Amino acid sequence: MPASERPRRRDASRPRACDIVIVGGGLVGASLALALAGAGRRVLLIEGVAPDSSEQPSFDERTTALGNASRRIFEGLGVWDDLAREAAPIRVIHVSDAGRFGSARLRAEEQGVEAFGHVIPNRVIGATLWRALQHADGVTVRVPARVTAVEIAADGAALTVADGDGAEEVVTARLLVAADGAQSVVRAAAGIAAAVEDYAQVAITAAVVADRPNDGTAYERFTASGPVAVLPLHGGGYGTVWACTAARAAQVLELSDEAYLAALQERFGWRIGRLLRAGRRASYPLKLSRAAVTVGTRTVLVGNAAQGLHPVAGQGFNLGLRDAALLAEHIVAAGGDPGVPGLLAGYDHARAADRGGVVRFTDSLVRLFASRLPGVSVLRDLGLVLFDLSPPAKRALARVSLGFGGPTPRLARGLTLT
Repeated sequence: MPASERPRRRDASRPRACDIVIVGGGLVGASLALALAGAGRRVLLIEGVAPDSSEQPSFDERTTALGNASRRIFEGLGVWDDLAREAAPIRVIHVSDAGRFGSARLRAEEQGVEAFGHVIPNRVIGATLWRALQHADGVTVRVPARVTAVEIAADGAALTVADGDGAEEVVTARLLVAADGAQSVVRAAAGIAAAVEDYAQVAITAAVVADRPNDGTAYERFTASGPVAVLPLHGGGYGTVWACTAARAAQVLELSDEAYLAALQERFGWRIGRLLRAGRRASYPLKLSRAAVTVGTRTVLVGNAAQGLHPVAGQGFNLGLRDAALLAEHIVAAGGDPGVPGLLAGYDHARAADRGGVVRFTDSLVRLFASRLPGVSVLRDLGLVLFDLSPPAKRALARVSLGFGGPTPRLARGLTLT
C-alpha cells in the first residue's frame, strides 16, 4: 500500500472534522471523491478492502458497459484517457428472444455516434480511479478501514472508524455519503429501510475467447431461464453474463471449462463462432433493492446503497455514476454547508425521475421476458420487430445513457461541474 494511503494513528478523543465523509470506495464512491477533489472541501473516503486486493469485490473481472454519458463524466474527472486503453467500443446492439422470431439491432453509425458506449473490466476502472485519488486535492483516503459506529444529528454525523490494525478514530462530518453497497451500514444507521425483491436468478460471469474476434457487437439474448449477455472486450474476446436459476448456477460453476463452454454455447448459440477458452467464473445473486428514501438527516445514498438493479441492459453503474456526478454538482454549486436539508432535497428531487425510470425499465424487461403467460411471448416478439422498424424508437433508446428524466449532470454533458 502506498504510504499516502496508510492511515495515521490518531487520538480517538480528538475527532477529525471533515466536510464530507464517503463510506465505500467502490466504483461510485471513488468517482464521487474524485469529482469533489479541488472543490475546497475536506473529503474523507473510507474503504474496507485495499483496491489491489483479490478480496476487493468491486474491482473483479466483471465488466461494465459504460454509456457515452458515463464516458464524458470520466473525461471530466480526467481518467478517460487511461481507461480508453482497455476499452472495447459497442458499435452494434443485438437483442433477441431465444427460439422465437423477435429480434432487433441498433447500429451506432445510424444514430450518428461512433459507439453506444464502451466495455471495460471493473478492475481496470477501479485501479484507474484509485491511482487518480492518490493525487486528489482535499481528499483523504482510509484503507483498509471500517465504520464501527455512527451517530447522526441535525448538525452533523460522528463516525467511529477502525483501521486494519484495530486503531480507532472518531470522525465528524457535515455530510455522510453512503456508497457502501446494497447491504449499506450507513443506510441502516440512518434508519432508512430498503425493499428487496429476489429475481430467483444468479448471474455467472466469465471472459471467453471464440474463433471469431468481436466486431463491436453487444448481444442480449433472452432465454426461458434468464438473459445471456455477451459483450465485446479489448483484445477481441468477450465478457459474458449468464443469468439462470440458483440450482442451475450451482451446476454450471462445478463444470469443467470444456463443459461450461459447451453449456454456454448451447444457451447462446453460434453468433460469435465456436467458444474456445474461458476465464475464471464468478457468480452473484440477482435482486432489485430500493431504499425507501435516498436522503436523510445529514445523509445521502448513492449507487447500490440507493438502488441495486438486475444487470440486464447494463444500467446499474451508469445510474450510480450519474448519482455521484449530480451530487458533486449540487455540493459545488451550493457552497457552504454540504449537508443542509435544502441542498439534499434539491438533489433528491433532481435524481428522482432518472432513478425511477431506470428501475422501471430494467425491472420491466426482466419480468416481460420471464413471463410464461399465454400470448405474452408473441406480443414481446412483435414489439421487438416493431422496434427494429422504428427509427424514432431507436433514437430514444440510443439516448438512454443521458438518463430517463430530470436534469442531466453537467459532467455527463461534457461540461465542468460549475
